Parts: sequence; structure tokens; C-alpha cells
Amino acid sequence: MKQPHDLAQRYLFMADRDIKTMALLAQIPESDDEAVGFHAQQAVEKCLKAVLSLHQIPFRKTHDLGELIDLLSDAGKPTPPEATELEFLNPFAVTFRYDVIDLETFDRNQAKDLIEKVRIWARSLIS
Repeated sequence: MKQPHDLAQRYLFMADRDIKTMALLAQIPESDDEAVGFHAQQAVEKCLKAVLSLHQIPFRKTHDLGELIDLLSDAGKPTPPEATELEFLNPFAVTFRYDVIDLETFDRNQAKDLIEKVRIWARSLIS
């Protein structure tokens, strides 16, 4: 069984892959917002799971960012910056893959900024 710090590092490594893919897709105007949003959601999810793993807080298999944030809060652990704004990414986790998401507006730059803040937060707790 992996040690909590090792598992947290692994989740951050996987989050970095999604962040890199999201950044590349975001630069291509022809790429779908849904694909950019999917990788943004995945990056945040993995950062949250990294911090949960570090603190040995059990979590079920879920893509619900709000649920993961609530687990941290309920355990008295710090939550990511702008946590209340992150749930807008939830539909990208599952709906995007099996249905069409009705996007009114998706600001790629806003998503990139939020993801970077979450990544810095997670790294600061795990380093």
C-alpha cells in the first residue's frame, strides 16, 4: 500500500498531465470547450484527491468536486481557493462524455486561472 505522501504525489503528477493537455487544447480555437473543460475538471479532481490522500481522508469514486471539497471542510482541512467557483466544472466529468453540454459561456482563461490556483494550493500542502 502506498504511503499517503506518495499517493498524494501520484495524484499531483496525474493532475499535471491534465493541466498540460488542457493548456494545449485551450490554445487551439477549433478545439471544443467541452474537451478543455473535461481536462480542467480532471485536474481539479486529482488535486483534491491528492490533498485528501495526504490527510488520509477516505473518499468514494466520484467526480463531484463539491463532494470532495466538503470532505476536506468536514475534516477541518483547508479547501482550495475559490472553492465555490469550482463546481461549474462538474458537468464536464461525465455529461461531456455521454451527452452534449449546453454551454452558454466557457471562459478558457478563467478556467486556466482557477486550475493554476488549485494546483498551487495542493502543491503547497503536499511539498
